[in-house]
Amino acid sequence: MKRHEAREKALQTLFQLEGTELTIDEAMDHVMAGENDNFYSLLVQGTHANLAEIDEKLVGHLENWSLERLPKIERTILRMAIFELGYMEDAPARVIMNEAIELSKTFGDDKSSRFVNGVLSKFTDESAI
Repeated sequence: MKRHEAREKALQTLFQLEGTELTIDEAMDHVMAGENDNFYSLLVQGTHANLAEIDEKLVGHLENWSLERLPKIERTILRMAIFELGYMEDAPARVIMNEAIELSKTFGDDKSSRFVNGVLSKFTDESAI
């Protein structure tokens, strides 16, 4: 599976997990239908396991927004991107940002990609210091 497809499926899984009674294994099985992909698994499990720390980092980069007010799709995309930027080292930041922007264009509304770009730009600018 290509990484873009793995990110799409990871987004769907994480989106599905929020606000449901599903376990992470049930959500992964539902989206993947028995298939297995290491990158996908790492994204889902890593983002899910580090959610509190990721949310703490995310809140520090939101201007005039609370985490709860964010649309669910943007919140999920940002969480996944921050996991990749902060916990994984196998893709350059610009690739991760571009993927997040593309996901927001596909699954979000007209303003999603600009919003995601702005938040992640602040995050990566600060992380580079």
